[in-house]
Amino acid sequence: MEIVQIADKGFFPLDEELELLPGSLTPHGHECLVRLASWIPFKEATKLFEAFMSIPVSKSLSRRYTEEAGAAYVELQTEEAERIERELPEAAAGVDKLQISADGAMVPLLHGQWCEVRTVVIGEVQPKVEERGEWLVHTRKQSYFSRKMRAEEFTRLAIVEIQRRGVENSKKVGAVMDGAEWLQGFTDYHCPEAVRILDFPHAAEHISPIGAFLYGDGAPAMTQWVGERLHQLKHEGPTELLAELRNIQKEHPDEKAVSGNLAYLEKREKQMQYPDFQAQGWPIGSGIVESGNKLVVEARLKGSGMHWADFNVNSMLALRNILCSDRWNEEWPKVVARLRHHNTQKRIEQHRHRVEVKAALISNPPSLPMVDAPPIPVSTHSQQSVFSEKKRDNPWKKFKYGKSLYQPKNSPKN
Repeated sequence: MEIVQIADKGFFPLDEELELLPGSLTPHGHECLVRLASWIPFKEATKLFEAFMSIPVSKSLSRRYTEEAGAAYVELQTEEAERIERELPEAAAGVDKLQISADGAMVPLLHGQWCEVRTVVIGEVQPKVEERGEWLVHTRKQSYFSRKMRAEEFTRLAIVEIQRRGVENSKKVGAVMDGAEWLQGFTDYHCPEAVRILDFPHAAEHISPIGAFLYGDGAPAMTQWVGERLHQLKHEGPTELLAELRNIQKEHPDEKAVSGNLAYLEKREKQMQYPDFQAQGWPIGSGIVESGNKLVVEARLKGSGMHWADFNVNSMLALRNILCSDRWNEEWPKVVARLRHHNTQKRIEQHRHRVEVKAALISNPPSLPMVDAPPIPVSTHSQQSVFSEKKRDNPWKKFKYGKSLYQPKNSPKN
């Protein structure tokens, strides 16, 4: 018995040679579409892509390519964090002074839900400069790491950016944060020796309620009182301010607006030594992370009418991080390699499945039941009647040897 083997789908070598990605776009077109959709909404990205490349694409294709690329980069960074924890490699070279600031921002999900996205920003601290009669400290070369996850998991995975920026090898590190407990845990985990600075505007948020209690919210006296205390805190430190607040608490022992905020500030007295911090050239505000939340998270994920599926938030955040950190050209080849790897694995699995199915069919061919066709009932009478009717109406039988077979009886003879 001869067995005929049917050719199976295989791998086209030119695909690997050209490093093609799955889909109909060229590698350059694929990258351009994902990069546009990481900056602006998918609908607008498709319009610009078509205008620039003269290639029509759909909004759904733009979304799918972008989310797949982001998921690939999340996977890469997760594996890198696990490798760092396992192998403990040497961190990158550090700099003289680094600032680390972290905070959270809210992102809208589907069905009216909201989630918190955490972001850490790392930047190089510059020498202080005088602007408008006041000495200010700026940072440059900011980079970002953002994820939607619990604080413990975020703290662990952020090591990929901490390691890349050489926090461990930097001479001095300043952790400028608000007073949230998870932020102190973040600092303990990555840079326990850092100079801890309570974000000055955050400290002000715990002084204003006391002034509102004393003079009334929004009253001119309240504004003046708060302004004087903040100036005192910034240029003289917290000692005299805390002493004054303790006296106010004694006069109003049952007022929570006084006791609660005083307890918060007392716990962070060491982090409010603002005259010393400024003399050392440290920034006293965490503006870089507030700007980071707006630039990285809110500018793309919190637009009008936007609602995200929970599992796609981190994909977009990962792409936003490399865009806003100005590292797209450095990281995109890694994303491409991972996408091509996934595509190859998928094709191998599909090929293996087809081979297994064919092998099973050859070894155990399906048996088809033999069913006799039922006889077709034929009526003899109907057969004869049809035959005679056909014979009578057949036009080709009309003439025989030039004479009509149906000549009328009364017709004249030649």
